Amino acid sequence: MAELLLQMKNIHKKFPGVYALKNVDFDLKSGEVHALLGENGAGKSTLIKVLGGIYRAEEGKIVIQGKETLINSVADARETGISIIHQEIMLVPNMTIAENIFMGREPTTRLGGVNYRRMNTEAQALIDGFGMNIDASRKVATLSIAQQQMVEIVKAISAKAKIVVMDEPTSSLTDTEVEHLFALIKQLKAQNIGIIYISHKLEELFRICDRITVMRDGERVGTVSTEKTNRNELIKMMVGRTLDEYYIHTERPLGDRVLEAKHIRGKSVKDGSFFLRKGEILGFAGLIGSGRSELMKSMIGIEKRTGGEVYVGGKPVMLNGISDALKVGVALVPEDRKKEGLVLKNSVGFNLTLAVLGEFIRGIHVDRSKEEKIIDQYVDAMSIKASSSRQRVGNLSGGNQQKVLIGKWLASHPQILILDEPTRGVDVGAKAEIYAIINALSEQGVSIIMISSELPEIIGMCDRIYVMSGGRVTGELNRGAFSQETIMNYATGGK
Repeated sequence: MAELLLQMKNIHKKFPGVYALKNVDFDLKSGEVHALLGENGAGKSTLIKVLGGIYRAEEGKIVIQGKETLINSVADARETGISIIHQEIMLVPNMTIAENIFMGREPTTRLGGVNYRRMNTEAQALIDGFGMNIDASRKVATLSIAQQQMVEIVKAISAKAKIVVMDEPTSSLTDTEVEHLFALIKQLKAQNIGIIYISHKLEELFRICDRITVMRDGERVGTVSTEKTNRNELIKMMVGRTLDEYYIHTERPLGDRVLEAKHIRGKSVKDGSFFLRKGEILGFAGLIGSGRSELMKSMIGIEKRTGGEVYVGGKPVMLNGISDALKVGVALVPEDRKKEGLVLKNSVGFNLTLAVLGEFIRGIHVDRSKEEKIIDQYVDAMSIKASSSRQRVGNLSGGNQQKVLIGKWLASHPQILILDEPTRGVDVGAKAEIYAIINALSEQGVSIIMISSELPEIIGMCDRIYVMSGGRVTGELNRGAFSQETIMNYATGGK
């Protein structure tokens, strides 16, 4: 039977006027990956900060390997064998990998100076032991995010960590990098290291975790074995209802065709034809690299189109970018909100009005009253949770960032809204709000194109679905024919 590495018992933490943690229990076994799951504000981060010595609990106790332990500081946590790998990389960019790994624990020469040769040799041995083909003398600034994350893990192991906390470790990784991370986690398990894994990506939890503890409103809802639970049960534990209840699809009459694309071709698009009706929610499914995003970008001229025709309202149009698209009532909410959609260092209000500056700026005159009216309208319409419209977007949760991005383009009053992965990287509660917004827009007559890699989402929300594979539209499904099996058949090139 695996050793019990950690027990957190009856943990209470109160901030002015509110309990952040109420009577929370959590435990971790050696060689186990134990997920901590919950919506933003559920208490996950607070619990980890108590474990990591950043916060002190008012009540409760922490037991490490059978011994009650006081953790009053980050240094206490580190000395106890607890290492937290934060979502934001904590390495020093202009220092080498070896220097980062041994920071504060540098091996010394007889004269008391840093023994760089020994430090590099030991760091390289650690790196090689995890199958990482990286030179320990490289500067951290030259590494990818995934490589930096691996260095964080190696640093934790070098400090004799028995408990490693990983906070959203795959948020910035490619699929290949995720596989490398999972391989590394399996190595840590084999060394009897316990891992607390925080993620909102349920599919990852089923792949890598042994148990899952769900939190809601500062309380522990329950702990389940990964083998004995399912996606819907976890979501119900998180929010009190199943995800199916969020997909409120209403049968409604659809209008005439408002958009038609015929044989669109581009760099990654070989042949894309489809049409969209007024008030319709039209889904685009397919595997990564199938050409869904590229089809939309080629259609509106963000990427070069080498062939094909586009009709809006039955009339042929030549679109050469976002400006042309907006003139005919078409808006695209891009997939990567941080790189393509938002200016993270600027405010909520600044971002919400980026697409409609012409509505309140005339020459050098700025109509502040009109600007504030637009901002207030979309903060309210999108239920954006921020301290004020002046708060930096980069400081908001992923769900609220996404709502700002959608609001930015809704402010342009589009009749056709293209949403590329609209709920990627947001928690279940924010997903529900975005689904409600999409449904409300369609009922108002706005036509929606929804690109999504989550099949339950696209099946639950859409009136029709096109499937793409290899840059081509390979299938069209009406709602009565929806199934994950049929979609995957078309997505993998089947007929």
